[in-house]
Amino acid sequence: MNLAYLPAVNACLNGASAVLLGAGYYFIRRKNKVAHRNCMLAAFFVSTLFLGCYLTYHGYAAYHLHRGPTVFRDPVWFRPIYLGILLTHTALAAAIVPLTLATMHCALRQRFQRHKKLARWSWPCWMYVSVTGVLIYLLLYRIFPQR
Repeated sequence: MNLAYLPAVNACLNGASAVLLGAGYYFIRRKNKVAHRNCMLAAFFVSTLFLGCYLTYHGYAAYHLHRGPTVFRDPVWFRPIYLGILLTHTALAAAIVPLTLATMHCALRQRFQRHKKLARWSWPCWMYVSVTGVLIYLLLYRIFPQR
């Protein structure tokens, strides 16, 4: 597989994570704990796969191609909006890792009260990161392709 396809693959993985997170939320609201657990574990797997692909792509681009991250330049009027989305996405992406691990740990240990309290924070953050990951791909590679 050509590594140039990885940004699109990453966007698909983020999109799949968002769908699984939405389904997990749907199922827990309907008290279907097994379906909820399966969706959330699948979302975690897909997000972990995304992280591996993301690091592979950026590591390859930096080490072998001597390229840094793509810089959003055009259109100039949209750059502050893009950077605002990217900044919040990146900050929450870093924060969501330990928060998600703690939330899952509580669920797997059947500490459901603590799990529920953590999930009120981790789920929306994780959903935001997944959705904005797709949005960033669309902005950077499809809507306003950077050269």
